[in-house]
Amino acid sequence: MSEVVTLPTLCWWHCRTSLCGLVSPTGCGLPEPLSQISSLSLENHRGCWCWAWGHLCDHVSAATAQRVATEYGALLIASLACSSWPRGWLHWCPRLRTVLLVLLLIYISVPILIRLFPVLVTKFVYLNLAFPFFVDFHRPELLLNNTINLYLVTEPGVTVGIWHTVPSSRGAEARGKDQHWYEEALGDDHPVIIYLHGNGGTRAARHRIQFLKTMSAAGFHILALDYRGYGDSSGHPTENGFTTDVLALYDWAKARSRNSIILFWGHSLGTGIATNAARKLQEERGVQVDAIILESPYTNIRDAAAHVPITKIYRQFPGFEYFILDSLALGDMFFRSDKNVQVLSCPLLILNAEDDAIVPPHLGRKLFETAHSAYKDKTKVKLITFPKKLGLGHDHISFNLELPALVKDFLNIK
Repeated sequence: MSEVVTLPTLCWWHCRTSLCGLVSPTGCGLPEPLSQISSLSLENHRGCWCWAWGHLCDHVSAATAQRVATEYGALLIASLACSSWPRGWLHWCPRLRTVLLVLLLIYISVPILIRLFPVLVTKFVYLNLAFPFFVDFHRPELLLNNTINLYLVTEPGVTVGIWHTVPSSRGAEARGKDQHWYEEALGDDHPVIIYLHGNGGTRAARHRIQFLKTMSAAGFHILALDYRGYGDSSGHPTENGFTTDVLALYDWAKARSRNSIILFWGHSLGTGIATNAARKLQEERGVQVDAIILESPYTNIRDAAAHVPITKIYRQFPGFEYFILDSLALGDMFFRSDKNVQVLSCPLLILNAEDDAIVPPHLGRKLFETAHSAYKDKTKVKLITFPKKLGLGHDHISFNLELPALVKDFLNIK
């Protein structure tokens, strides 16, 4: 009675022929009884290989077996994708198939969940993690000279943390002084910067510490706050809440600074907060902030979200605008600097780095063009772009040694 040749049998002949071909074109003496593999199934194709390899090692020298071993791995991989396995390589790797299916499910689910629950997108925009970790906000002197920590109630139930750094020229005088002395120092005719940081971390981040050092050495007071929900500040982050925090700090500083210049300096997300606060101050009170400096700005949060690296994998996703970009508005996030600058009239300086990989510099140029077109006095609007070779990127414009001179020149300060 003849033996029936099945797919496992063909698998065996493929394994044997391939291995023997590596040993000798005339054969290797590998046994051929089909009965030994009749119980093998197509699912055990890999077992067929291992069985054949074991018998090969019994019939050839150690040197020959070692030579064949160097080629065996590549041969096995090739065979697993051959036509004798009609369902392809995913069939022999169910774990990989499962992982790919899970990743695909997550990829599809994220935009849908964001659209259904817009609060999720606020978690991506407001990265209010307590970073750097283990910072003692009450002791800024561990990181900075001439600096004191203070707290300000911006509305009932919300208190924000602030670091006040005085000009380094008053550093020796500031040692050991209390908050009352620092408040009095605001009226010493040195310009005052209200610093509005980006969306991630706290006022203790490395590049923010460098900013405080740089501008303090240039003769500025700096009031660096953590918005509500950030750092040691209470409350929850919202766009309107940020504006309330900034205006409360502006009022507090204005009441103590006498005739000193007060300007808003926003970085990244903080640029939208700066223009929001300046516009509200002008429209509701008829008061102009003395100047606004926007570092690494964008036109509005929707445009920024369409270009930041985190959304790159979804830009070709069907319904990207509907599921993700439109969800920003559902989460009450707008930060319309392009609209704000059209009604402002205070001096406006925009700082860009050509190698900014987070917020593309063309958004800053577009914002400048919008402001320049809207301002009656064109000399009040200026754009400074730092070349790529400086390597300043998104966060390190404050590391440029020429920055203080450029800012003072813009403000007409000696």
